[in-house]
Amino acid sequence: MPETPSQALVLTAGLGTRLRPLTYVRAKPAIPVAGEPMIRRIIAWLATHGVRDLVLNLHHLPETLTAVVGDGADLGARVRYSWEQPVVLGSAGGPHLALPLVAADTFFIINGDTITDVDLRSVFRSHAASGALVTLALVRNTEPHRYGGVQLDGNGAVTGFVTRGPAAEGSYHFIGVQVAAADVFRQLPEGQPARSIGGVYDDLIRRKPGTVRGFVCEAAFWDVGTPADYLKTSAAFGGDARVHSGRRVRIDSSAVVERSILWDDVVVGAGCRLERCIVTDGVRLNAGSRIRDSALVASNGEVTAFPIDSQRDSR
Repeated sequence: MPETPSQALVLTAGLGTRLRPLTYVRAKPAIPVAGEPMIRRIIAWLATHGVRDLVLNLHHLPETLTAVVGDGADLGARVRYSWEQPVVLGSAGGPHLALPLVAADTFFIINGDTITDVDLRSVFRSHAASGALVTLALVRNTEPHRYGGVQLDGNGAVTGFVTRGPAAEGSYHFIGVQVAAADVFRQLPEGQPARSIGGVYDDLIRRKPGTVRGFVCEAAFWDVGTPADYLKTSAAFGGDARVHSGRRVRIDSSAVVERSILWDDVVVGAGCRLERCIVTDGVRLNAGSRIRDSALVASNGEVTAFPIDSQRDSR
């Protein structure tokens, strides 16, 4: 059995449109979950599995990622960056561009916006034993009304991908972890956006049936798709904490803050009351502010409140 790859490409270039307005402030993987940026949680998890040679692709607000990751040494990893400019290249175009940095015939591709506890060694063992070109880590799709799905045949080969709704009944949910052969991406055109699911993988299934496979497991995963999802995920990782605060946060002793997340450089003035809010970097709340169920974003000295429950899940 080949040795489990130590190389991974972590996909961190996306715009995070479903998580707006939070992604107006930080790239999605740089958003803190229970006080720790999501990308740092993912890198630390990879390192514990021996996957320590990492490439992150960058496009949207790249400085917010590089600032919290650096070279990855403090997380037990080596991190380098693949820059996608002027356009984001997508889930297949990004791997194509990063191939020279990854420098491996087979490697992991990890979504930078999903947290899971799947066993990477088991995923790779399944991949190597099957002779697949791509293996996707999957769980049963228990929310087909919300998530599209992956369809499998009786032998575990992927036969197609379906959109959310009735077509996704009985399908499997991709949890953002996969093993892929570099050859899958090598011949793509330079500088052109391309998708894996909904593009390259669909073509591969047609041309070489059985070479895209699923690894079905019972792993946990936490989605950070919308601001409401983000609050739930932070609560899952934060234990009994009612408030998660970042760096240089000042909360007046007379303020009341409940079930909320405060990022960096936040000031909450006297007599303020916040409930179920996400307060992003640099927000300063005047004395007496009363806000609930909102994401707060500072711009040009003004603070805008976006209702959390109005954020649509457009997947």
